[in-house]
Amino acid sequence: MLGAALLFSLMGAGVKLASSTYGAGEIVFFRALVGLVLMGGLMKLRQVPLATPVPAMHFWRSLSGVTSLCLWFYAIGGLPLGTAVTLNYMSSVWIALFLIGGAVIMAAPSGTNTVDGRLVASVLAGFAGVALVLRPTIAQDQIWFGLCGLLSGLLAAMAYLQVSALGRAGEPEERVVFYFSLGGLLAGLGVALAMGGMSTLDSHRPEGLALLLGIGVLATAAQWMLTRAYAIGSALVNSALQYMGIVFSFVLGVWLFDDPVTLSALAGMALIVAAGLTATALRQKVVRADKPSAET
Repeated sequence: MLGAALLFSLMGAGVKLASSTYGAGEIVFFRALVGLVLMGGLMKLRQVPLATPVPAMHFWRSLSGVTSLCLWFYAIGGLPLGTAVTLNYMSSVWIALFLIGGAVIMAAPSGTNTVDGRLVASVLAGFAGVALVLRPTIAQDQIWFGLCGLLSGLLAAMAYLQVSALGRAGEPEERVVFYFSLGGLLAGLGVALAMGGMSTLDSHRPEGLALLLGIGVLATAAQWMLTRAYAIGSALVNSALQYMGIVFSFVLGVWLFDDPVTLSALAGMALIVAAGLTATALRQKVVRADKPSAET
């Protein structure tokens, strides 16, 4: 997960550089194309079959994940890198909100209150962090990019839950990433065509092609590592290490793009990290409490 966080941060920097030349749809297309080729080769090498017993699960995982990716790439193009990454990393807080909503629905018939107040507090803290992070962007008329980044985090939360479900269903990481890349290829092409078409072959410059290739390689390696981490690792440890991506991206943004450093943004990032870790820890306690004992 730590390796995935670093590679995703480097990928984000590449996306921000490429966004001055290419649209979000085209970047997603090439990112997915590289992933499809690499994962297809790896699957052939490891003799992992393409056929899957759970095609519907792959469809919904790809739909949520690819939509999140498109929105995130769009947000990266218009926001400071650290801000865009922080909003996408709100996924743990969104998952906690899903858990609260499920508890309320389950408790409604009996009229009992089963919602953990600490979980509610972590969600509120997370959204307070979002308000602080977005404060500079509102002043600079970047709120639309901020909302897209926030929605990308919501959809990423859904995608992470589906990745975990695919891991429990016994799906190999290579196949999960392969079908995600296939979905990204189709979606990226569709978005690019809807927004005016793809760049012609002779319009690409060597540095542009190098960026697109680098984004694809970094993203595919990071996606495989993330999928592997969620399939076999502790959710709490994964979340803790994943948040290092905010630190990596913040440093890269300041170093490469002269992104502004504000106290409100730093405080918001800290609140979101604390809220995400708290929500993940509380969620793990709920999961362990719901597991039947050996006697049952």
